[in-house]
Amino acid sequence: MGRATEIVAPSSSIRTDGGCPVLQVNDLSRSLAAFDPISTLVVVVEMSKMSWLVSGVVPGVERQPLKKLEPDATALLRLIERWRIEAVRAGQPIRRVALAYEAGRDGFWLARWLIARGIESHVIHSASVAVSRERKRAKTDRLDAVMLMRVFLGWLRGERGHCGMVAIPTMEEEDARRPSRERESLVNERSRIVNRMKSALARLGIRGFKPHLRRAPERLACLRTAEGTGLPANIIEELRRDMARLALVREQISSIEKTRAERLERAPDTGPHAMVRLLSKVIGIGIETADMLVREILSRKLRDRRAVARYAGLTGSPDESGLKSREKGLAKAGNARVRRGLIQLAWRFLMFQKDSALARWYRTRTEGPSGARKTTMIVALARKLLIALWRLVTTGEVPEGVELRPAA
Repeated sequence: MGRATEIVAPSSSIRTDGGCPVLQVNDLSRSLAAFDPISTLVVVVEMSKMSWLVSGVVPGVERQPLKKLEPDATALLRLIERWRIEAVRAGQPIRRVALAYEAGRDGFWLARWLIARGIESHVIHSASVAVSRERKRAKTDRLDAVMLMRVFLGWLRGERGHCGMVAIPTMEEEDARRPSRERESLVNERSRIVNRMKSALARLGIRGFKPHLRRAPERLACLRTAEGTGLPANIIEELRRDMARLALVREQISSIEKTRAERLERAPDTGPHAMVRLLSKVIGIGIETADMLVREILSRKLRDRRAVARYAGLTGSPDESGLKSREKGLAKAGNARVRRGLIQLAWRFLMFQKDSALARWYRTRTEGPSGARKTTMIVALARKLLIALWRLVTTGEVPEGVELRPAA
């Protein structure tokens, strides 16, 4: 079973409150639609790189069909139609087709493709599916398909705890996250190149040289090893190639940042663009951090502050059994990009927003001989900061004591 690319995200439903319709956010932990097994064709797809294993529950047909296909959406659609015809021949007309597959490398294109053709499609968050804890458990695509069918049927019945679904983003929503994610990869690549060059120089006893400086290639000829000789020819060539690669990565990072700023300028002051502009007004938060937070978490319709913290993986993981009770630390089950960015933002927030209520709260609990560890409390500050920023972009409530940049 593949790894999830995203954690559970909500959709919305309608409830009534005093006779008036009220929009209520649903966390997709269960289905809200009535499930009629007699008129519903249920299909699950165990997807891999080379093949798709399709399992179905066909009303009126005693056997549970299982079919291996090439990774072909059209062939899948033909198979579903064939099963629908079998159910009709068995005297069970199909009014609903519900299909699910596990989130993984294929992403959401298949779900969008099927929805456009009238098939109700869902994407299962793989970490929400409980698996056997046996040390050497059997694992095959067939067993995985059976397990997916079991949890999907429980989800369709409206029972909690079987699995959670991932909200299916539009093509535009997926594309909007690409610049931030690409920039993160390039920044990591920049760090790897610099560290590799420093390691190569350290092997020759050279310390203190900064290979990331723009004029570093011109100074290579002046470097001397600990033995008093110049750099060997192969090392010089290697360093020059790494420096050329570093210059290209820098150029690409600059291009991403410039393009994003230009698009934000032209974008309408609505939706996620308005959220990015509002967040960037907070002193200490730049366009990059604002864009990442909005695209990854703040533009989602999360149910409440607990769901916001849970999405970022900033909730605890208690371990209680009988008399034993301990805390194992952060769950880390959410979006790792959001979690990393928030920890960095929390340290920066303490520098730029010293008079804010959140900064005062942090200092009160960490100062003095009996204060808590700063690295522990920074996580709590990051969680509180995330919730405060979520309220800022959703309700307009500015956190107490937070300074905003003056309007241009």
